Amino acid sequence: MKMTENKRLKRGSVLTITGGILWGISGTCGQYLLQVKGMASDWLVPVRLLCAGILLLIICFMKQGKQIFAPFKNAKDMRDLFIFGMVGMSMCQYTYFTAIGYSNAGTATVLQYIGPVLIMLYVSARAGKIPEKHELLAAALAMAGTFLLATHGKPGSLAISDRALFWGLCSAGALAVYTTQPGRLLSKYGSMVITAWGMLIGGILLGLIFRPWEKAVLLDGAAVTAMALIIVFGTIIAFACYMEGVNCVGPKKGSLLASVEPVSATVFSVLFMGVNFGLMDFVGFVCILSTVFLLTSGKE
Repeated sequence: MKMTENKRLKRGSVLTITGGILWGISGTCGQYLLQVKGMASDWLVPVRLLCAGILLLIICFMKQGKQIFAPFKNAKDMRDLFIFGMVGMSMCQYTYFTAIGYSNAGTATVLQYIGPVLIMLYVSARAGKIPEKHELLAAALAMAGTFLLATHGKPGSLAISDRALFWGLCSAGALAVYTTQPGRLLSKYGSMVITAWGMLIGGILLGLIFRPWEKAVLLDGAAVTAMALIIVFGTIIAFACYMEGVNCVGPKKGSLLASVEPVSATVFSVLFMGVNFGLMDFVGFVCILSTVFLLTSGKE
């Protein structure tokens, strides 16, 4: 029996929100590994990308067979795929987890959400048009939110470390590249295959750069569990839930529902990592997250 539109929207909303919550849990698990278990993002990110990329490719192969190798049959597509993996995917993940290591999952995730504003500015500049009023307001709120998070309203002093701010802003920039660069590939081959190859390529690149096999890492039961949560739940299941959810509710509503991610990361950081957030932090969070609503209020 065909699913009614109402049930389809409800199912899509639940799946999209679930994906966002799982991403938030993944960030908190990363904070635990980086700050409690003493891991470095130089080890965590390459291993996470490699494991997740391999598992996703296996899933894609089970569904599509040899079709997953189609991007490598076209020179231009293969070039763009390698750019996505080496620049978009690897830098997006590395800068995000490094920002978590210097701050916390909530702050790093919120700073990354400046990315959509950067995308809006890039698209406007490329089209040669002045951003609309709601877009300019979103940019102003993003800057105000960053200022409050970084200084708590006191110019000349940083409430978070300069490294946390630097890597958080780099994460926003990397997210903008990650989102805009592979558009043609995503429409041609599907998001699952491109994401899987991007993770594998990014993981191999970071592995060759940081050589995680040469680093001594204590992998006890708690660390292995956290890694499994990041790879299986925070990557594969979260991505599958989000993509299926967006397929039901559409990209605009999906973007709004997925903004539960920084809320989830903040809540779990408070509950399980004992992070304290002040009034200025929450005001900064609200400023930055409100940009999602503003940027989805215009045309599709």
